[in-house]
Amino acid sequence: MNISLKQLNVFISITQHSTLTAAAEAIFLSKAAVSMALAELEKQLGHPLFDRVNNRLILNQEGHKLLPLADELLSRANSISQLFDADHAFSGQLKIGASDTVGNHVVPGLLSQFRQQSQHFSQSVVISNSRLICQKLLDYELDIGLIEGKSHHPELVAHQFSHDQMCIIAAPHLSISQHTPCSFSDLEQSQWVLREAGSGSREFFLRTVAPHIEAWHEVFELNTTEALINSVAAGLGLGCLSTLAAQYAINDGRVTQLPLPHNHTLNMQRPFWLVVHKDKYHSPLLTSFIAFCHQWDNT
Repeated sequence: MNISLKQLNVFISITQHSTLTAAAEAIFLSKAAVSMALAELEKQLGHPLFDRVNNRLILNQEGHKLLPLADELLSRANSISQLFDADHAFSGQLKIGASDTVGNHVVPGLLSQFRQQSQHFSQSVVISNSRLICQKLLDYELDIGLIEGKSHHPELVAHQFSHDQMCIIAAPHLSISQHTPCSFSDLEQSQWVLREAGSGSREFFLRTVAPHIEAWHEVFELNTTEALINSVAAGLGLGCLSTLAAQYAINDGRVTQLPLPHNHTLNMQRPFWLVVHKDKYHSPLLTSFIAFCHQWDNT
C-alpha cells in the first residue's frame, strides 16, 4: 500500500467541502485530479470513504475511521517540513473556533498575548454559536474550540479555561428597572429576548435563570448579541447575556442591569470551555496554545 500525502490532503478537503469542485478549489487542484486521487485512495484501502448523495460526498463509517489519522499525518508532515526552519518556532496554521462572547470579547486579547509570547502569527478564527463550533471540531475543520456552553459529545473533550459573569438587562424606561434589588417575583410573567438554540447564553438562561421564574415568555429569538441588546433597549423584553457583551450598552445607558439580591443563591458566573476532539493530534503548536489558555486566566 502506497498512500500519499496528496491523497490524504484531497480526502481532508472533501470532508470539509462535500463536493469535488469545492474541494479542488480549496487546494488549488483540478476537479479531475481530486477525483483521481480519491479514487486511488479508496482503491488502495479497499473501501469507499464517502456516500454519494445528490452530487455531494458524505463521509461514511470507513471515512470516519480514517479522518483522525489523516489529520494527524498531515499535521506531522507539516511539522517535518518546518523542522529546520529557524524562523518558525511553531509551524502551521492554528484553526480556532469561538462562540459569540468568547470570540468577540476574549479571543482578541488572548491571541494578542499568545502572539507576543510565541511569535506565531498564523491563526484563523471562526465565530459561531457553541453547537456549530462543536460540529466543526467533530468534522476536523477546527483544531480547538473556545466556547461558553459545555459540550457533552463523547468524541469531544472539554476543560474549563476561564469564566465570566452573566447579567439580566432591561430597557431603562421599564418599571422593573427601578426595582433595587430585583427579586424573582418581579420577573413573573416577564417577556424575554433570547439567543438562538445552540448558544451558550440561551443554555445558561434556560438552565440557571428560568427555573426560578414560574411564568415567562419568549418574544424573540435572535442569532446575534447586538440584535438582542438593541431589542432589549427598545423595550421588547428582558435579556440574559454576558456582562462582557453588555457592558458598553450599560455604560451608554441604553440598557440597565437588573440588580439581584446579594444573598441570593443564584450563581450568575459561568465557565468558558476549551474543547478539542479526543482523537485530535496535539502538535507542538496546539499543545502550546492549550497550555497558554489554561494559564491566561490568571494573567
